[in-house]
Amino acid sequence: MTSPAPKQSASVIFVLLISAAAALGGFLFGFDTAVINGAVVALGDHFKVGPVLVGMSVSLALVGSAIGALLSGPVSDRYGRIKPMLISAFLFTVSGIGAGLPFTVWDFIFWRFLGGVGIGLASAITPAYIAEISPANLRGSFGSLQQLAIVVGIFVAMLSNYMLVGLAGGSADNVLWLGFETWCWMFWAEVPPALLYGFAAMMIPESPRYLIGTGREDEAEKILGRVLGESVLEKIEEIKVTLKSEGKASFAAIKGKVGFKPIVWVGLGLSVLQQFVGINVIFYYGSMLWRSVGFSEENSLWITVITGVVNIVTTLVAIALIDRVGRKPLLLAGSAGMVITLGVLAYLFGHAPLDAAGHPVLSGSSATTALYSANLYVFCFGFSWGPVVWVLLGEMFNNRIRASALALGAGAQWVANFIVSASFPSLVQWAGLGFTYSVYAVFAAVSFFFVMFLVRETRGRELEDME
Repeated sequence: MTSPAPKQSASVIFVLLISAAAALGGFLFGFDTAVINGAVVALGDHFKVGPVLVGMSVSLALVGSAIGALLSGPVSDRYGRIKPMLISAFLFTVSGIGAGLPFTVWDFIFWRFLGGVGIGLASAITPAYIAEISPANLRGSFGSLQQLAIVVGIFVAMLSNYMLVGLAGGSADNVLWLGFETWCWMFWAEVPPALLYGFAAMMIPESPRYLIGTGREDEAEKILGRVLGESVLEKIEEIKVTLKSEGKASFAAIKGKVGFKPIVWVGLGLSVLQQFVGINVIFYYGSMLWRSVGFSEENSLWITVITGVVNIVTTLVAIALIDRVGRKPLLLAGSAGMVITLGVLAYLFGHAPLDAAGHPVLSGSSATTALYSANLYVFCFGFSWGPVVWVLLGEMFNNRIRASALALGAGAQWVANFIVSASFPSLVQWAGLGFTYSVYAVFAAVSFFFVMFLVRETRGRELEDME
C-alpha cells in the first residue's frame, strides 16, 4: 500500500514544475525591463537624443505594460490563463527582434511598447495562475517563484550586457557580430527564452478554478487530483459554491462605494508603493548612474551584475520565510530597511563634490558606502516588497474578482513604474541625485505605515476564504 508521503511529495513536485514553467513569463518580464540598462547610454548616443527622449525610450514600454496588465483581466476570464501566456511569448519574441533593428528612436519605442504589452500580460497572469494551482500551505513559496524568475531575468540581462560589452569593448558604435552593434545583440538575446516560454505554456495545464467556472469539471478534477492528492471532490464543490455565490467575474465586480472595494484599494496601494520606492531606477538606469559618478562603463555594468546576484539571493530568502513568518512582517522589515538605505544614498549624493558637468563625484569611502547602501537597499526590497506584493496580489482577492483586481493592480504598478522611470533623468538633471533619492525614501516611509494599518495577513488562508 502506498504511503501518503510519496503522494504528497509527487503533488508538490508537480505543482513546482508547472509553477516554474509559468514563471518563465516572470523571467522575460525581468529580462525585458532590465536589458535596457546596458543599452540606455548607447541608445542616447546612437539616436542623438537628450534625457527626455532617453527617459521615454526606457519608460514608454511601461505604458504598454499597463495596457497589457489591464487587458489580462477580461482576456483571462474569457480564454483562461494559458492563452494569454502564449500571446505574451509571441509579443516578447517580436519585440526582441524589432528593438535590435530600429531605424529611429520612435520605432524603437514602438517595439519596446509592444514588448511592454507582453510584460503586462505575463505580470498579471502568472501570479493568478500560480495562486490558483498551488495548495494553501505552499502558496507563498510557489507564488514567490514569479519574483525569483523576475530577478533571475534581471540578472541574466545584466550579465549578458556585461559579457557583450566585454567582447566588443563598448556598447555604442562597437560592432560585435554580423555588422551589428553591441546594443542590438542585447535585445536579440531575449528571443530564445521567449520561444522557450511559449513552448512551456503549451505544456502546462489550465487553471482548475477557471475550468470549473467554465463547466469543465472533469479536466479540473484530474489537475486537482495531482495538486491535492486527496479531497478533490470536496474542493471542487467548495470552488463551485464560491463561484456561484460571488457571481460572474467582471470589472464591474470590483466596484465599491468609493470607486472600488476596499480590498482593491489596498491592492492598488501595494502596487503603487512597490514602484514609488524607486527600485527600478537601480535596474533601468544603474549603469548610467554609476558612470555618472565616476565609474567606467565596464565597471558600472559589473556593479549591476553584483546587484542582480544580491536580488536573487534575497528572493531565495523570501521564499524560505514567506510561509513561515508571513507576508506582513516581511513587508514591514523591508520598508524600514529601505528608509535607512535610501536616506544614506540621498545624503551621499546630496553632499558629494561636483565635476565640471555638474555631476556628483564619489570617491574613496563615499563610493564604497554608496555601493554597499545601494545593494543593501536592493536586499531590503528583494526579501520583501519585490516578491511579497506579487504573492499578495495573486491571493488576496476572491475568485470572482481575482483576475480583474489583479489586472487593475498590475496596471497601476506599471503606471507608477512609468512615472518613476520617465521622471528620473529629468528629475536628476533638475534637482540632483540627493533630492531624487530623498523622494524615494519618503515613499519607503509611507509604505511602512500603509502596511502596518491597512494590510491583512493572508498566510495559510484558502483562496475561497478571501474577501
